[in-house]
Amino acid sequence: MEQKFRARALPRQPGISAWVAMLPPRTPHPALMGRVTADVAVVGAGFAGLAAARRLSQLDPTLRVAVLEAGVVGEGPAGRNSGFIIDLPHEVSAESLGSDSTDHARRDIFKNRTAIALAQGMAEEHAWGREVFNPCGRYSIARGDAGDHHLVDYARQLTGLGEPHRLLNAAQTRALTGTDSFSSALFTPGTAMIQPADFVRRFADALRPPVTVYENSAVLSFEQQGSGWLIRTAKGEVATNRMILAVNGHAQSFGFLQRRLMHVFTYASMTRPFDPKRLAGEREWAATPALPMGTTIRRLSGPEGDRMLVRSRYTYNPSITVGDAAIARAGRAHDRKLASRFPTLSGLPMEYRWAGAMALTWNSVPVVEEAAPNLWLAAGCNGVGATNATANGIVAAERALDQLSELGRNFQRAAAPSAIPPEPIATIGGKAALAWKEWRAGDE
Repeated sequence: MEQKFRARALPRQPGISAWVAMLPPRTPHPALMGRVTADVAVVGAGFAGLAAARRLSQLDPTLRVAVLEAGVVGEGPAGRNSGFIIDLPHEVSAESLGSDSTDHARRDIFKNRTAIALAQGMAEEHAWGREVFNPCGRYSIARGDAGDHHLVDYARQLTGLGEPHRLLNAAQTRALTGTDSFSSALFTPGTAMIQPADFVRRFADALRPPVTVYENSAVLSFEQQGSGWLIRTAKGEVATNRMILAVNGHAQSFGFLQRRLMHVFTYASMTRPFDPKRLAGEREWAATPALPMGTTIRRLSGPEGDRMLVRSRYTYNPSITVGDAAIARAGRAHDRKLASRFPTLSGLPMEYRWAGAMALTWNSVPVVEEAAPNLWLAAGCNGVGATNATANGIVAAERALDQLSELGRNFQRAAAPSAIPPEPIATIGGKAALAWKEWRAGDE
């Protein structure tokens, strides 16, 4: 019996992402009109979908690839990212790294660097500037004894892995950040920083025939047609031999991955431009927190002045949407965090506030699987969206063509995502776990 899947809901993007708002006007790719045929159709033009399209064309430049984006490229979750393509484990703590074997850690690092290599290849091929893709590394930053100890222990783990790093004491951290509010930091050189909305738009615009991108082309349904699939949008349809559904948690809107994804939103705010003289220190730096679930900070310089990005707060939302009230509550926390960390910026208002969706699996493994004949899913970013989603897209493309690289073989050997508890246990437990982890992070 042929299968048919309908979208129960379409993606909604809460708040106004600064990354999108700061970009100059751009003419989107045309929407899908009428009927087209493709060798492979990719649904979703975020990190995973674009990586899949790129990898497909690398493996077979003759493939006709149709990329369908529900809205405008860059305005979805990819354009709401904080812009870190991270090469080392995201949770900077000896506890999280030490629980893994050395082999597992090295496979994880290999996965991350494979994702960075694909992104960097696009940036170098098309000569994008450092304002779009900057392989500058990142800092992990602490605000007290607990964070300091974690960074020291983590540095010891990195030494064991042979990974370069540099610990900063309080004075060195003050020279970096321009404030006495941080107690130490750890620099690792392998992370790339991006302007995420600009990066994915340029990525989509750089794809060339026989790859075609269609924007404002939300997929309403798809059904089996022989050994392939027929995909329908509001004004067109794609007949394709193979299909990659690269929409992360939105895959559940089509009925996939029930009780295998946890939907979490994280929140960010960005200030208005300020005179760089108001804050000493370096004008371009980015830091994740020493303790998991802490506060991410990024300082950006520009012709109008400098800006600060603050990202913190997490909420469990199985409906895959949040309202203005949740953004406002997170925003008030961001205001307090900015003021406590950078007293010289007291009174500086935020210009943009937004939320971004993440899809997590219970056992923190990615989901790249064949859900039906010639239909592959790429989901489960697990909180490191730019890196993990890119890797998921690469592997989904390889699996669709049955041409696995070392990365693809590593994914094939990975555990399957565990089932999450039924409702309401999942929501109650999810909210409690997030609250506990945020409490544990304290003022970090």
